[in-house]
Amino acid sequence: MSTGTRAFDEVAAAVRPAAAVLRRRLPELVLGLAVLVTVLAGLALAGSAIDDAAIDDDLATARAEVLDGSTFFRTLVRFTMDNGQTVVPENGVFHPRGVDPGQLVQVEYSASDPELVRVAGRSTVGGAAPLLVGVACTWVLLGPLALWLRRRR
Repeated sequence: MSTGTRAFDEVAAAVRPAAAVLRRRLPELVLGLAVLVTVLAGLALAGSAIDDAAIDDDLATARAEVLDGSTFFRTLVRFTMDNGQTVVPENGVFHPRGVDPGQLVQVEYSASDPELVRVAGRSTVGGAAPLLVGVACTWVLLGPLALWLRRRR
């Protein structure tokens, strides 16, 4: 027997008990993944609602330019506050769906924290539907899979 084959057999023997435990716990792991996705979606909605509430508590509006360099994860805008200060929020604008670089959009921001900016007229409620659809799809796929795996045990 060659050294390479012996090494492979030793690794397989070491991994086999862990693989058996993983196989036994797979239904719980799949269910845990679905719960994790649900919790993360809930936290995202809660965080968005908290940011919207902070903006609503100290609301100011401005005209903003959508900047080049925006990505799927962050849409950059530049606007001028009432006091004349120009602001480019580091984290971008909230609820940016459908805006393009070079476009001028109306934004709402927190006068006390101009880093909190959203496209005017948009809120957490508008972004909740796609997130809830994603959670529903997760459960539609992973729920039956977890049940099937559990029955196979």
